[in-house]
Amino acid sequence: MGLFRLLFWIALILAIIWLWRRVARSKRQRSKRSRTLQTHTMVRCHFCRVHVPQDKALSHGNHWYCCNDHLEKSLTRDQ
Repeated sequence: MGLFRLLFWIALILAIIWLWRRVARSKRQRSKRSRTLQTHTMVRCHFCRVHVPQDKALSHGNHWYCCNDHLEKSLTRDQ
């Protein structure tokens, strides 16, 4: 009878650990999915051709720039 109780408790503890890991894994996968759904429009810097998110880029006319330095260099180069 004692061996049966021991095996029962071991099986119960293992089942609880398995369920807990399964729930945790599914939560991680859901959060990964929601992170990958967030997309940003990318634009290319007219000076160095690097792609940056549009909300972080600077625009002048119909051109986009990754930083203020490239915007200024492009303006002086075009003159």
